[in-house]
Amino acid sequence: MYGDIAWLPLCIGVTGAGMVLSFLAFRRRGVAAGMRVGAWALLPLAAYLTGALSALWTIGATVVGFVTGLVLNPAVWAGIAVAGLSAVLFVVSGVIRGRKLSGGRKLRGRKKAAEEPAGPAGVQPSANKPPVAAKPQPAVAAQKERKGDDDFADIEALLKRRGIS
Repeated sequence: MYGDIAWLPLCIGVTGAGMVLSFLAFRRRGVAAGMRVGAWALLPLAAYLTGALSALWTIGATVVGFVTGLVLNPAVWAGIAVAGLSAVLFVVSGVIRGRKLSGGRKLRGRKKAAEEPAGPAGVQPSANKPPVAAKPQPAVAAQKERKGDDDFADIEALLKRRGIS
């Protein structure tokens, strides 16, 4: 198909028309605009002379063939529908996996870990530690005594409930 078109006259014509536009741009908008249009105008002739025009033609014909085959082929549309279904299934499975469902694997794993001791079999984790006496902390006891004496005890309680100390 590339050989059916006379590319040299076509490229010369496009370059000539571009050079006329370059001259007009030079007169109306200045030297920089004229040079820029002239540079663009020389590209079709350069593509023909270097042989890049055949590569560009092949690329363009391949892209157009792919797009027309995509639009007009029902099997391709079925493939696109299957790919869309696959994407939806990925998203839905990610949402379900992220949720904490009552029958889900995550919850069962937590129950099992909470029921079994962390140490070796038959030894409770607290067996190696000395018993801890339930003595109130001195700072906590002092705060409780001070609350009864302080006129602002209800305000302090409100602030503590709000997380402000």
